[in-house]
Amino acid sequence: MADEPELSAKGKRGGSYVRQLMGYRAFISAPLPPDPPVKVEGELLSLLSKADRMLGRLDGSIQTLPNPDLFVYMYVRKEAVLSSQIEGTQSSLQDLLAAEAEVLAADRPRDVDEVVNYVSAMNHGLARLPGLPVSVRLIREIHEKLLAGVRGHHLTPGDLRTTQNWIGPQGCTLAEATFVPPPPSEVPQALGGLEQFLHSESELPLLLKIGLAHAQFETIHPFLDGNGRVGRLLITFLLCERTVLVKPVLYLSHYFKRHRADYYDLLQAVRDRGAWEEWLAFFLRGIIEVSKQATETARRILTLREGHRNTITKHFGRAAGNGVRVLEQLYERPIVSVGDVKNWIGTTYQAATNQLVDKLVIHGVLREFTGHSRNRRFRYDAYVDLFNEPSPNEGQP
Repeated sequence: MADEPELSAKGKRGGSYVRQLMGYRAFISAPLPPDPPVKVEGELLSLLSKADRMLGRLDGSIQTLPNPDLFVYMYVRKEAVLSSQIEGTQSSLQDLLAAEAEVLAADRPRDVDEVVNYVSAMNHGLARLPGLPVSVRLIREIHEKLLAGVRGHHLTPGDLRTTQNWIGPQGCTLAEATFVPPPPSEVPQALGGLEQFLHSESELPLLLKIGLAHAQFETIHPFLDGNGRVGRLLITFLLCERTVLVKPVLYLSHYFKRHRADYYDLLQAVRDRGAWEEWLAFFLRGIIEVSKQATETARRILTLREGHRNTITKHFGRAAGNGVRVLEQLYERPIVSVGDVKNWIGTTYQAATNQLVDKLVIHGVLREFTGHSRNRRFRYDAYVDLFNEPSPNEGQP
């Protein structure tokens, strides 16, 4: 019968394409874990071992920082910017920091609020984890935070979709789509199966489980907008929930952004060919690469902090103690005003200016960047620069 759903013979390990009554073919995910099971051998086994070591080294390096919670501020914002850029936002790390510091600029990208929301969503999820495990409920809460008041806010934030969505070139129709996720009637059951997989007892190594879960979530595509960002947040939440990392300091979106074409191609290969091993190898390479980068960033933070503490001790005289207190706060808030410093220290505005901010500028710790005579803002450039994207020509003569 022409109206009966038609099952594709391709991709049974990842799922199957099913023709819908409207004529298009939607993908129905196979439940996790894959069948046949993932072959953890050869290169994949080697990558898994190395990824475990690199994550352990990163976790150890973060715990050596004097106050890890202060330094997490920038790691979270780095991930927020990169994950949002994958979805087409133009805002940079500097734009995000300026927006949070309430620096008004005529050329500020309009989409910076989307990145601010990403930070809010991540912080909300991390705060909820001790009492609420990674689950459909948490995922919906995160989605609601992510889309509140920004592009896509009309697309039912926090609610699973009730209409068909699709992926493809801008402006393409459903019939022209590159990929059509499961029909909405399948979404609750598919997400429930993913949640059950996450909390089931399994001998499958945790990093592979997280890699499988991310790909499965992206395939289900349970919301009308924001699926990519929520799926990448899922990685962070799972790493922290399972205490692989004590703090959310792995900005894996950096790797996904640099290898965007491979990222999408390998997710599609899982659907079309059940190529789970290829996807997992790519995922583990990302863990390895970004863990190395984040570990090196932690080392540079320690070096920077020690150098600036020495500068303050040497040049600030009796104000050195307050100078060090301000320095510590800059790792959580790298764009400040004189009023901020005044409130941190509990001194007068004049003392905050003359004894602290002016000296921090003179000795290269802070830089005034607005050019205003009033409502000035100062940035801790050396710290922010540790997290900025390298230029395409970095390392070339």
